[in-house]
Amino acid sequence: MTLSIDTDLITIDKIRLFPEQSIDTDMLRLDKIHSQISGNKWFKLRYYLEMAVQTKKTGLVTLGGPWSNHLLAVAAAAKISGLQSIGIIRGEEPAHHSDTLRELGKLGMNLQFISRTAYKDRQLLLERLEQEYPGFLVVDEGGRGEPGIKGAADILQFVPALEQYTHILCAVGTGTMLSGLGLASLPHQQLIGISSLKGEEQTAPGILHKFPSLKGRIQVLNNFHFGGYGRHTPALLYFMNRFFEATHVPTDFVYTGKLCYAWMDLCANRYFAADSRILLIHSGGLQGNRSISPDKLVF
Repeated sequence: MTLSIDTDLITIDKIRLFPEQSIDTDMLRLDKIHSQISGNKWFKLRYYLEMAVQTKKTGLVTLGGPWSNHLLAVAAAAKISGLQSIGIIRGEEPAHHSDTLRELGKLGMNLQFISRTAYKDRQLLLERLEQEYPGFLVVDEGGRGEPGIKGAADILQFVPALEQYTHILCAVGTGTMLSGLGLASLPHQQLIGISSLKGEEQTAPGILHKFPSLKGRIQVLNNFHFGGYGRHTPALLYFMNRFFEATHVPTDFVYTGKLCYAWMDLCANRYFAADSRILLIHSGGLQGNRSISPDKLVF
């Protein structure tokens, strides 16, 4: 079966959080396209899927944590496409599987748990997987790699009048989406990534090393991680609830909640010039909110 994603569901919503907000801001709602292959995940995976089908691979083998949006997207996309999927899970197998892990199992993904130490040595792990699964296409965490960047560059095709925006903001994990957005953006536009990782200072230098043409137009802010990847504070959850009440846009505490908080903080501190126009990229991944108590969020 051929995987088809209804990109007509993508909208651009006006974001107005507080009455005194002076910076025009829109949001590209990629989160609307699919409940499992959500947001930027489809874009980062589409060319990997094409490669797997064209080269007659048995399936995909990829990496992620126990609440990974990427793993869920791969499992769902593989099943719909008639491919097998193998998920290499960071950390020892828990006594009780997360909601995400259970959903991965229902989608037919073969789950294999490895130690965090083995997971951290990424190059060695990827090489081992290619040797162990020659009939599978190996996809790095988060779709990292040239096909993922190529797919992420397609995102801005869904933005009419792209030239009106002075700044494009997105959440950052591996930097794959930020790289693609940078390549597809216009010369006058600034790209700002909001990192969800604590202590990760090499994302922007890594992107600029690979794509020196983006020098002076791309940066990653590292002070909005709220304790690190997958972590949150009461202040972040409070903001996410208030943001939803004001805009009717749901966010997640791993990526998009931190993105929107950072945007609010930058606006409040007059980071942007008065004539700026901002585009926020909603990259989906709301299923990660299932890891917290349902009474913490109003959506």
